[in-house]
Amino acid sequence: MLQTVGAPAIAILVFAIILIWMTVKTVPQGEQWTIERFGRYTRTLQPGLGFLFPVMDKVGAKINMMETVLDIHSQEVITKDNAMVVADAIAFYQVIDAAQAAYEVRDLERAIRTLSMTNIRSVIGSMDLDASLSNRDMINTRLLTVIDEASHTWGVKVTRVEIKDLAPPADINEAMARQMKAERTKRADILQAEGHKQAAILKAEGEREAQIREAEGAREAAFLDAEARERLAEAEANATAMVSKAIAEGDIQAINYFVATKYTDALRDIAASPNSKTIMIPLEASGIIGSIAGVADIAKAVTAKKG
Repeated sequence: MLQTVGAPAIAILVFAIILIWMTVKTVPQGEQWTIERFGRYTRTLQPGLGFLFPVMDKVGAKINMMETVLDIHSQEVITKDNAMVVADAIAFYQVIDAAQAAYEVRDLERAIRTLSMTNIRSVIGSMDLDASLSNRDMINTRLLTVIDEASHTWGVKVTRVEIKDLAPPADINEAMARQMKAERTKRADILQAEGHKQAAILKAEGEREAQIREAEGAREAAFLDAEARERLAEAEANATAMVSKAIAEGDIQAINYFVATKYTDALRDIAASPNSKTIMIPLEASGIIGSIAGVADIAKAVTAKKG
């Protein structure tokens, strides 16, 4: 009797456990589950505890809602100038609509990877080799815009697309290395030439400044010499005026003074000449002495007048 009663109870207990398992679902954080009723999508379970109608409802797809890193396989790409490069990239995407990611595309990751590879060929193929190697940021931006727009209907947000590597063939690498070396040599030659040019300009400016200073010094010396000659001429003019006045007043000694002055000046010039060695000139000593005496008399007369 106990065995007969125990079997149905165990069966009911097992059925209740199975029913609870089919009814209550726990969705982990970072995921969303789609619910299908008789094969048709009805709703999406959020993280936490969820309930289903047994037999009628079932879990359709378990979608990871966290940002996912997708490695894009490397591929050979032909650039606009017919150069072959190997492109390797990586993409970051996040599902924002679980229902669209589950029912709008089959194999979401494969679809995004194929779409990315196709657009990489398209974007790099429209650029020259030099432009593709030096404008990775622009390539990344264009790829992100195109791939995100194309995958929007799948309930996916592509957050980043990065070109990890662009590798030209070995012969192109060697040619680029030679070109870079030639460019650096050219820049070094230009800088050296600019240095020589600047040095020559500074030297010329220095010589010009020295010539200007020398000319200014010569001009100043000439000005001072002219001023000295002017003062000398003025002194001679004053002396001549005094002698003329003395002659007009009948002082014969003034004539002797004037003649003696000119006479001694002539002898001084002859003695100072660089071409003269020894000069013998007959002189009248009495005439010179008389002239000197005349000078003394004139000095005495001037002193007497002042007294």
